[in-house]
Amino acid sequence: MTTVAEHQAAVRALAEAALRGAAEDVPLGAALGRILAADVTSAIDLPPFDNSQMDGYAVRAGDFNRLSPDAGTGPLRVTGHIAAGDPITAFAGGAAAIMTGAPLPPGADAVVPVEAVGGPGTFAAVGESIELHEPVAPGAFVRARGSDLAAGDTVLSAGTLLGPAQLGALAASGLTTVAVRRRPRVLIVSTGAELTAPGEPLAPGAIYDANAIALAAAVTQAGGTALATGVYSDEPEHLRVALDAAGPVELVVTSGGVSAGAHEVVRETLGPLGVRFGSVALQPGGPQGLGTIDISGFPTPVLCFPGNPVSALVSFELFLRPLLRGSRPTTHLPLAASVESPIGKHQVRRGRITTDHTVELVGGPSSHLLAAYARSDALVHLPEGVAHVAAGEPVEVWRIDE
Repeated sequence: MTTVAEHQAAVRALAEAALRGAAEDVPLGAALGRILAADVTSAIDLPPFDNSQMDGYAVRAGDFNRLSPDAGTGPLRVTGHIAAGDPITAFAGGAAAIMTGAPLPPGADAVVPVEAVGGPGTFAAVGESIELHEPVAPGAFVRARGSDLAAGDTVLSAGTLLGPAQLGALAASGLTTVAVRRRPRVLIVSTGAELTAPGEPLAPGAIYDANAIALAAAVTQAGGTALATGVYSDEPEHLRVALDAAGPVELVVTSGGVSAGAHEVVRETLGPLGVRFGSVALQPGGPQGLGTIDISGFPTPVLCFPGNPVSALVSFELFLRPLLRGSRPTTHLPLAASVESPIGKHQVRRGRITTDHTVELVGGPSSHLLAAYARSDALVHLPEGVAHVAAGEPVEVWRIDE
């Protein structure tokens, strides 16, 4: 039996190159949720000039402190008024009224908040004097040039998921476009004669197909382009027709038909083509297959997941999502209640993180409990060799709500 780590390595070796193809440049406004294809460096310092952190007065700290070295007080004449967006001009001495974000005039080295002199928003006119009541430290309330990033520094590294803050940082660096990974096309094929498309009448003994939409959503959320179809049959020729009609894709993912029983359509169809099937020491999700098949004249990697909905989603999380989007956020939390686990398998339970920073299990270990999965916000890992975890003991937890 293959370990989880061994199967993860095999999937990576099979599919990583196909899923990380050429890059494409897209406008920043269209890059939300995309994966950065290369490191991005800043062409400018951020911020690009010294500027004020507060509404207040720009001063030269040494000048002020010399006025009254004992008490730290003294009058200063207001010599200017600087707003955000004004050009950078030399410091005329004394105190210059300055707004948040406005450029600090060369020669000044500190800002005194307006509240320390008078009421908020109340500024003395040019030519008037202000009374400062405390010593001023050089650099006080100044955002120094390059204090966020220096020109030539890396803004973001390749592989970064682009969210609002990341796109803002790129825009602040002056970029309008960014190189991102192309969205890999992933064909999802849900199989089984027992399946019925949602919305259709449900015959006795049939179930609705949850895997096509669930796996397609998982691929889309992870940065791929999902093409989903259902083969509601156990006849190999029906599966072959669906694969032949797919067109070029970077990856095929099937669900169902991979166990050792009769009527295993995926195993019967793809096994003779060289796809390998076997058991992984995983619960749920033990039966797995992988290999390369011909799709529209191109050798295409294929991953074969089990058909039970929780098994299919857990398989996606452990084996495919890391290649599309990277690893899930991981932490270690104490269990809210004790749990048993098969000692020879890596068990993945569904859970919910509580307000007291423990993790409670949701539903049982069975692979059909999709509604329990839907109420969960975490996957709880109980590795091989662990038969029992007591309440309060820490376990590895993957957040699946981020």
